[in-house]
Amino acid sequence: MKLAFSTLGVPGLPMADVVRLAAGNGYQGVELRAHPEEPVHPGLSPLERSAVAEEFKRGGVEILTVAGYVRVAAPGDDEPVLAGLAELVELARDLGASYVRVFPGGGDQDPAEADAAAARRLGAAAPHAADLGVRILLETHDSHRAGADVARVVGTVGHAQIGAIWDIMHTWLAGEEPAATHAVLAPHLGYVQVKDIASAEETTPLALGAGVLPLKACLDTPASDGWVCWEYEKRWYPGAAELPELLAAGREHLLRLGAPKQ
Repeated sequence: MKLAFSTLGVPGLPMADVVRLAAGNGYQGVELRAHPEEPVHPGLSPLERSAVAEEFKRGGVEILTVAGYVRVAAPGDDEPVLAGLAELVELARDLGASYVRVFPGGGDQDPAEADAAAARRLGAAAPHAADLGVRILLETHDSHRAGADVARVVGTVGHAQIGAIWDIMHTWLAGEEPAATHAVLAPHLGYVQVKDIASAEETTPLALGAGVLPLKACLDTPASDGWVCWEYEKRWYPGAAELPELLAAGREHLLRLGAPKQ
């Protein structure tokens, strides 16, 4: 198991501090929230991109993912979606990140139409991603909350550069058992996002193990053999505890849960 955390948990933190936080708490990677209000986003110049990549290289921390906000199943024209995907893939290439994270965002469309739009756009983006050595991952989220929903889309695309992120909160909210999620996502899985909450109605982020999400059941699947990323949603819940003070205990908790079974 290799561990990362998302900068969604440390809104606006300078990259040098992010690197120190990861290295100092035993996290091998970071998922970078790519948004204009953050230090990293598609508007960075080539020089700024190089500086970020060098900062992480010096600190021995991997940039796992550029976590973007493109919604591949959204209603409307394909062109803006494809342009957004290309920007994120190019940013990931420049930073040395393996992955780009995208959302479904199908809204209230007919599910078949949302699936078709997402598959068409991801399929169109796949060759560019392949050329740049980046994999685009569709997260279990919003209109495609269950693993089965994301697997339908990614399976339809059928391209190695298009995969999935398993956000365990959303699959749990969808009523999908971890073993079932893993079974459908395994052929496409990039990595797992973990978090913890008090209930379906109270989703303020908690320390790992302090809530109700099935962390152990998820990490009992072979998914824990790769990257596991803690997405602590501090940006959306400013009253939540500060992530830096939770990172060391969170790492130990994940390593205990993911330890090889005797």
